[in-house]
Amino acid sequence: MSEEEKKENQKEKQREEEIEKNDTIDTSETEEMKEKEDNKEDNTSEEPTLEGKYNELNDKYLRLYSDFDNFRKRTIKEKADIISSASADLMGDLLTVLDDFERAIENNDKTDDIEVVKEGFKLIHDKFLNILKQKGLEHVEVEGEVFDPEIHEAITKIPAQTEDQKGKVMDCVEKGYTLKGKPLRFPKVVVGH
Repeated sequence: MSEEEKKENQKEKQREEEIEKNDTIDTSETEEMKEKEDNKEDNTSEEPTLEGKYNELNDKYLRLYSDFDNFRKRTIKEKADIISSASADLMGDLLTVLDDFERAIENNDKTDDIEVVKEGFKLIHDKFLNILKQKGLEHVEVEGEVFDPEIHEAITKIPAQTEDQKGKVMDCVEKGYTLKGKPLRFPKVVVGH
């Protein structure tokens, strides 16, 4: 007999004692007691066995696990597709720059004017830079800023000409870039001390 059943039996005994004391029978109380007894009998017959509960929970677990595994595989595949399509878009845009370089190389053999060659390469450079900017690439400006090891990579230190230049970036050896706000390459700098 469980704790709950013992408590119920005690409550029923108390009610019976109260009824005997008062010598009056409240029909609503007796009906409630009968309903409780009926519910107890119904609950015992409807309770599933432990093995049935175990099988039901195990089935739910297996279904949930397989759903999650399918979700994981699907997201990995979708991520790979997104990455490949993103690189395909970038490659398609860069092909126009490659075509421009090939035309410039062909025309370099035919021309003797060095200024025209310089202007052609400048135009190709600008086009290439614009494509990269459209994809989210940004140049990091560093000269004259206070040196920060979190965003700068120090190559060397040189003596500062003034007190204001101490601890600041004096020169940039290699430009730094960010891609959509995230560091792609840290600028390599010379710091004054």
